[in-house]
Amino acid sequence: MSTPYPFAAVVGMDSLRLALLLNAISPAVGGVLVRGEKGTAKTTTVRALSALLPEVGTYTGCRFACDPAAPDPDCPDGPHADGDRLTRPARMAELPVGASEDRLVGSLDIERALSEGVKAFEPGLLAAAHRGVLYVDEVNLLGDHLVDSLLDAAATGSAHIEREGVSVRHASRFLLVGTMNPEEGELRPQLLDRFGLTVEVAASREPDERVEVVRRRLAFDEDPAAFAAKWAAEEDALRERIAAARALLPAVRLGDGALRRIAAVCAGFEVDGMRADIVTARTATALAAWAGRTDVATEDVRQAALLALPHRRRRNPFDAPGLDEAKLDEILRQFEDEDDDPEPDPGPEGPDDNRPDDNGPDDNGPDGGGEPPQQSPEAELPSQREEQPEDRQPTGSDDSAAPQEAPGQGQGQGQALEAPPVAAADPFRTRKFDVPGLGDGAAGRRSRSRTPHGRTTGSRRPRGVLSRLHLAATVQAAAPHQRARGRAGRGLVVRRDDLREAVREGREGNLVLFVVDASGSMAARKRMSAVKGAVLSLLLDAYQRRDKVGMITFRGSGAEVALPPTSSVDAGAARLERLPTGGRTPLAAGLLQAHEVLRVERLRDPSRRPLLVVVTDGRATGGPEPVARAARAAGLLAAGGTASVVVDCEAGPVRLGLAAELGRSLLAPVVTLGELRADSVSALVRTVRNSNGNTSRRAA
Repeated sequence: MSTPYPFAAVVGMDSLRLALLLNAISPAVGGVLVRGEKGTAKTTTVRALSALLPEVGTYTGCRFACDPAAPDPDCPDGPHADGDRLTRPARMAELPVGASEDRLVGSLDIERALSEGVKAFEPGLLAAAHRGVLYVDEVNLLGDHLVDSLLDAAATGSAHIEREGVSVRHASRFLLVGTMNPEEGELRPQLLDRFGLTVEVAASREPDERVEVVRRRLAFDEDPAAFAAKWAAEEDALRERIAAARALLPAVRLGDGALRRIAAVCAGFEVDGMRADIVTARTATALAAWAGRTDVATEDVRQAALLALPHRRRRNPFDAPGLDEAKLDEILRQFEDEDDDPEPDPGPEGPDDNRPDDNGPDDNGPDGGGEPPQQSPEAELPSQREEQPEDRQPTGSDDSAAPQEAPGQGQGQGQALEAPPVAAADPFRTRKFDVPGLGDGAAGRRSRSRTPHGRTTGSRRPRGVLSRLHLAATVQAAAPHQRARGRAGRGLVVRRDDLREAVREGREGNLVLFVVDASGSMAARKRMSAVKGAVLSLLLDAYQRRDKVGMITFRGSGAEVALPPTSSVDAGAARLERLPTGGRTPLAAGLLQAHEVLRVERLRDPSRRPLLVVVTDGRATGGPEPVARAARAAGLLAAGGTASVVVDCEAGPVRLGLAAELGRSLLAPVVTLGELRADSVSALVRTVRNSNGNTSRRAA
């Protein structure tokens, strides 16, 4: 789109706009992670910001956007002549989910290396984004190796590339913005911490505001140039205010009182490390500059904490991000007697009740405009506080009131109300299970896989376009032919047939499909709590290894897909808490349902290999010939090459060993709840059978 949507015309989303503006004022804040449901204008708002950034001065022909006021002495295109200067708009580089590491950090220019014999560096997006914006849509779906490189550059302000015989360092300071839909999976807490600020966005529930969103969008789509011209004055005012805040920023004083407040807030919320304190301090300083003040006030600290701490206080990957504002106010009230900070003032463009455009983009009128005002804490994240998910709390839902067969009853012996769902026991670190063989699935941390990154294990002839040159193997392939090519002793002649690409091995994420027995034989409260704790532990392991997960439960007269395969592992944890129990044990139905789910998933994503985790005591009591049907269903899965694990939940002094029989039918290892823990002595070495009946030894 040649004409971006005006930033000033965005309706609502005060927290998002404020967080973006603070990073535009002070890129040292560390970027913004925008979490929200689909269709909430996350991408539109981010793209609109780039038009507000001040123009940058650089040298003609410099691919790394060196600043003439402070040129990079290590710039690969330097040294630069003082007369070759130009001024251009700040750029926004977009990193797509499917980008390679070469596209992000840069790589050897293979064409020049072969044609001219020089080690030329082809810069990537980290160079293109220098002194501009780097935007990553769906950052939670980006490969871990890309996210690590991206966040390292954002934290250090430079990119250092060591690969394929090329050693390059160049400046890379940019405003990092990532957007994600939590329904598609979460970022790891370690990666969350590397983003300076986080914002939750949701569509407005106010009809008038939704009407204004549609009205403005339709007007923009009809005539983008005319719509942008209508908002040009407000855009210019915002641009000037950003420039003024940038100029004021070095003069802003962060007093000891403000520092004590920041330290007390971070300590009170028990955030890990010191990055939270530093980011909160930088954000509070930028807030003061945005308001036109040279001293950081208590209100700046409060607002900064609301933006910088919610994603850092997650103690468990399944915890929803958020901040207890009542607790925040209580901590800050402890410093009320310290009056070393001035009261916040409205700044050079403070609110004026007589101006019709005070609310800027929040005005519901079609002609409303102006820059976003400084946000009041009371108005911060109102929709997010109203929309906090409560589906992880065990409740007495309609499912729990549904009549089910009592344990041990025949189908004609009456019905009994099932027990309400019980909470899961505390999760623990589980043994690692993987899929035998070598796959080609999405990047992750579970099973071995051929990947475009990772350690180099060999070389091969290119299959299509050469993407990862194996320099040593190419030279070795070309060397024996130099005399025949007439170049012996006078340099190396490389032809296309000599080229070799690197073969690399890494780790992939799998589809972990849980088949959970929720029948009456599992319904004892302490026993089911332990079973749920074990499944929750396996879900945590899947979260950390970047797997997709699905969940099937079976009880009563059949099986159901409680969670279709998804990247949102926390959705599985929520469904697990509400899992009802009771009735017979239709084990065959659960296994057949798993076979059908895997069949459909192979069509959707054939490269992602499945791992079936069956959690049961092995008893089969539902339907005709339940034991024989369960054995046939297990054999069907084994014949299809599905890697499986059976978690034996049988307890008590008398054990039937039925789960072990199921494991033999599935060609799967069997572990008890006690052996599931990674620190179990009996879990040091296990045998995993593949679909051909072969065995391979591996450490747990």
